[in-house]
Amino acid sequence: MVVMKFGGTSVGSAKAMQRTAELIKSTNAERGEVVVVASAMGTKPAKVTDLLLQGAYAAAVGDAGACGRAAETLREVHLEVIEGLLSPEGERQQELAENARFIDRFEDLCRAVLVLGELTPRALDAISAMGEQMSVRILAAYLRQVGQPAEAIDASELIVTDANFQAATPHAQETARQTTQRLLPLLATGTTPVVTGFIGATAEGTITTLGRGGSDFSAAILGRALEADEVWIWTDVDGVMTADPLLVPEARTISRLTYREVAELAYYGAKVLHPKTIRPCMEGAIPLRIKNTFNPEHAGTVIVLDNGAATNGMKAVTAIEALSLLTVEGKGMMGVPGIAARTFGAVAERQVNVLLITQASSEQSICFAVSASTRETVVGALEQEFAAELARRDIDRIWAMHPVSIVTVVGAGMRGTPGIAGRIFGALGSENVNIIAIAQGSSECSISLVVDGADTQRAVRYVHAML
Repeated sequence: MVVMKFGGTSVGSAKAMQRTAELIKSTNAERGEVVVVASAMGTKPAKVTDLLLQGAYAAAVGDAGACGRAAETLREVHLEVIEGLLSPEGERQQELAENARFIDRFEDLCRAVLVLGELTPRALDAISAMGEQMSVRILAAYLRQVGQPAEAIDASELIVTDANFQAATPHAQETARQTTQRLLPLLATGTTPVVTGFIGATAEGTITTLGRGGSDFSAAILGRALEADEVWIWTDVDGVMTADPLLVPEARTISRLTYREVAELAYYGAKVLHPKTIRPCMEGAIPLRIKNTFNPEHAGTVIVLDNGAATNGMKAVTAIEALSLLTVEGKGMMGVPGIAARTFGAVAERQVNVLLITQASSEQSICFAVSASTRETVVGALEQEFAAELARRDIDRIWAMHPVSIVTVVGAGMRGTPGIAGRIFGALGSENVNIIAIAQGSSECSISLVVDGADTQRAVRYVHAML
């Protein structure tokens, strides 16, 4: 059994859906059991999910005209695909009617938001889920038209989550039970389930979403629940690259990675995989493969468990830009318990994510990286938390350096390869790239360097040349 997830570009037009259907049919013929997970259409000039969100946010501020324009664009986008795929004597009229019902409901919800003047996370999930609900119905209808039995299924029937709208967490046991009960009978009859990505539902049946880009996560959840042999993520690139091709034109596809390596890459800016995708596959020891819908002959990247035999040192380099590096420093911090706890407690209270932490062994400073957009919020929170220490000069100052970037080198084999860090520092030093801060975990799967924002591309390219 294989779970195949198709992203927005893979279902973004009639031609793309035809190509996707061919891949589903050929894989089904070869593998026997295929479960499909699909995103909302990633069409141009705007992605369907973006259009839904634009309409919702416009309604929240009272802009009825923008809501209407979003609905009209949604109609046009889906009409074009339905008419380009489905024959008039087949399911075209049925799908046009069903699609119209979804867009009518979108308009109804927007009107409700417009009247209330409030857009709750629950309402936002109900609205943003519609893109996937529309796309899977069109894809399933086209599969039936070309001779592949298929059924569109809302993941709200399968994935049971908590009520944390916008970023819901699945309940594994309930999800496994509902998924196997619903999907295994279909697979036994040769029918391909075409499941909405990105969404789930509470135990009471209220629609939730798994966070933006969560369709990858959906595929991994279903793969784990069904104990699939593999999960394939179909996208518009040939796999995980050694670097961002926009920064390094000579970047190439990595044929094989471990889960630890890809987790580091996903966390530190690589955009191929949703970061939460990895855990379900890792727990189920299920290989995860990244493939290109538009170049299916390419082997892509396969992600497997770490057997401890990784070699070749560095595998990839990635970067997160537009960050600020905050520093809390003072001679009075030395030996005082709880400074770090209070620092990060104050940051957590503001719901700010910390991307990197480093501390001097003398305990006279702590520095950490956050998104540049949160800089003033965090500095204000820390100044409030340490007002007494600042007044008596135990803490000299709290300040921020920006913009900075985190450049991270990843490779499980670095652990057994002496001199990696020295080579990196030497290469950057010879090119006059200043390293502001360094962080490395004891696992040695990655080394992260903070550099000035203006040096990001140079740093990534120089390190990539060492790969």
